[in-house]
Amino acid sequence: MKIGIEAQRIFRKNKHGMDYVVLQEILQLQQTDRKNEYFVFVKPGPDRCVKDSSRVHVIEVGCPSYPLWEQWALPRAARQARVDLLHCTSNTAPIWCDIPLVLTLHDIIFLEPRDKQNHSLYQNMGWLYRRLVVPRILGKCRRIITVSDFEKDNIVRKLNIPERRMAMIYNGYNDWFRPVDDNESVYRKYMPEKGFLFFLGNTDPKKNTERTLVAYSKYLEQSAVKRPLLMADLEKEYLDGIISRNHIENIRDHIFMPGYIPNSDLPYIYNAAFTFLYTSLRESFGIPLLEAMACGVPVVTSNTSSMPEIGGPDAILVNPENSDEIAKMILRLETDSSFYEAQRQTGLKRAKLFSWRQTAGQLLELYEEVKGEI
Repeated sequence: MKIGIEAQRIFRKNKHGMDYVVLQEILQLQQTDRKNEYFVFVKPGPDRCVKDSSRVHVIEVGCPSYPLWEQWALPRAARQARVDLLHCTSNTAPIWCDIPLVLTLHDIIFLEPRDKQNHSLYQNMGWLYRRLVVPRILGKCRRIITVSDFEKDNIVRKLNIPERRMAMIYNGYNDWFRPVDDNESVYRKYMPEKGFLFFLGNTDPKKNTERTLVAYSKYLEQSAVKRPLLMADLEKEYLDGIISRNHIENIRDHIFMPGYIPNSDLPYIYNAAFTFLYTSLRESFGIPLLEAMACGVPVVTSNTSSMPEIGGPDAILVNPENSDEIAKMILRLETDSSFYEAQRQTGLKRAKLFSWRQTAGQLLELYEEVKGEI
C-alpha cells in the first residue's frame, strides 16, 4: 500500500503539539513497517527531522500560505505520488480530493464558545479556517481519528459522526522523557537552581494562564519556601497585563520567562522541577502531562476534559477555575513529603501505559482496515 501522510509543519524550527505527534508517528512507522510505502508531504524548513529511506519518501511542497498548501498543493502532490490513501494529521484536509482520506481531528475546540479575550491573529485565523473547512470534509473521510475517549465522545455527540467511522488512538511520549541525571546542567540555561515550579502557558485562553498566575500569587503569600516559576511561550507584555488586572505584583520577581524551549531540553527541565502545573481548561490529550509523569515530577492538573483520563484515577486533579484549589495543592506537595513521593511513583507507573510504538501500531492497523474497504 502507498500511504500519504500530511506533515506540513514538521520541518519548522519551533514545533508545537500536533507537529510532534505526526513526527513521532512517522518515525515509528519508518522503524517498524516493512510492508507499506510512505510519502510524507512537508513544507520546506530548516529542521529536516525525517529523512528518506527505502520505504519512506519525503516530498517537499512549497506554497506561500497554509490554506493554499493544503487545499491545492497537497492534493496535487498526493495525486502525482499515486497514493492509495491520504492521512491528514492536523484537524483539516483538502475539500476537493478524490483520494480516500483519513483525518486526525485532535479536537473540536473551534466549534465551542470562544473567549473574546483572545487577540492572537494567528490563533483567530486558524479558528476561522477550521470552522470553514472541517464541516465540509467530515463526510468524505473514511476514518476520523481522535486522541482520547473524551474527545471521541465529544465529536460523536456534537457532530453526529457514526461510531463506525471514528477511531481513538492515544498519543505517546518520547523515551528520552525519563528520570535522568543532568550532568551538563541543561536546566541552568533557564533557571539558576533546581526545585522550581514549571508551567507551559501561552496566550491561548484554554491554557488558563491568568488563573494559574493568580494561584501562584496565593501560593507565594502562604509558602515558606516561595519557589520561582518557570514559564515558557509567554511575552512580558502579556504578563504585565495579567499582573495589572489582578493586582499580583508579588509574582513579578519570582517568574522566569525564557520564551520557546526546545523539546530536547524539556526532559532536563522536568527533572529539575519540583512540580509541573498543567492547569489547562481544555485538552484533547495533553502530551506534556505524560512527559512530566514519565520524568517523575508530580503534576497538578485539571479535572476537566481528557486530563483525568490521561492522568489516571490517582492524579492530582483540581478545578482549573479555582485559583485557591490550585495553590492549595502546590502547598500540599511542598509540605507533605509522603504525598509528594506517592505522586512521583503514581506518575512513573501511569506513563508506562503509553508509547509512540503503540500509537504507530494502531495507526497501521487502521490503514490496513481502510485499504480493505476501498
